[in-house]
Amino acid sequence: MTTYSAPPRRIGRLKRPFGDLYYEMTGSGPALLFAHGLGGNHLSWWQQVAHFAARYTCVSFAHRGFAPSDPIAGGPDAADYLGDLEALVEHLGFDDVRLVGQSMGGWTVLEYALAHPEKVKALVLSATSGTLDRRGCDRSGGGRYDFWAKEAESKVSAGLARGIHPAMGMPAAERHPALHLLYVTIDEMAGSLDKEKVRASLRRIAQRTPGELKDFRVPTLLIAGGEDVVFPPFLASDIAASLPCGEAELIPQAGHSPYFEEPDRFNRLLESFLARQP
Repeated sequence: MTTYSAPPRRIGRLKRPFGDLYYEMTGSGPALLFAHGLGGNHLSWWQQVAHFAARYTCVSFAHRGFAPSDPIAGGPDAADYLGDLEALVEHLGFDDVRLVGQSMGGWTVLEYALAHPEKVKALVLSATSGTLDRRGCDRSGGGRYDFWAKEAESKVSAGLARGIHPAMGMPAAERHPALHLLYVTIDEMAGSLDKEKVRASLRRIAQRTPGELKDFRVPTLLIAGGEDVVFPPFLASDIAASLPCGEAELIPQAGHSPYFEEPDRFNRLLESFLARQP
């Protein structure tokens, strides 16, 4: 006889100037918000929500322009993501939050934490440097980044030739073909969204330097996948070393989506990090 009871769940649509921002809230406890990457939406975090909803109020949302949030004529501008997250946190009435951002979602959560450090109890950047300039984060002066970028471009091309999504990579797709198929399916839910335009807006605003965060004291965990061909995994430790309260963890066998590919390891790291914060 099972004793399991499903956690409380609420679905909502927040009115914003562009239209509706879709979100889901599951569980109870301190607020834990998840911001997805360019290849995802609110569903991307299914393995985290199921794990953490027993102890946290888990909130996942779809960035503006990403279904089931409303589409935007001409596509979304990543510079508007901060305002959407600010409005969502205010709408839900959270006094404090814990933020997890994957890739593109790192832009959203890092900017929120910089704007509202007093509200953010913990920040997790997964496979992302957020609005930091990537090359500028390379403690070797850029040489290591340039070498990685050349190698990664070759690996991405080889993967695409085999139908492999770069955000998972070939090793993860071979180990978990069902997960790869699910990732691609979620990615395709964006429909006609011009993701190249979104990428351009992300590059445009990723201009911060590590020096700008020298007084940033929000506890921050950077998680990287050793097989990532989208984000240089070594930058996680480089960035963490530049932060007063930064730390980094590497999941060697993961690609660009460690939360999706290796959820057990990712969840353990996240759980341990959150437990150490006041």
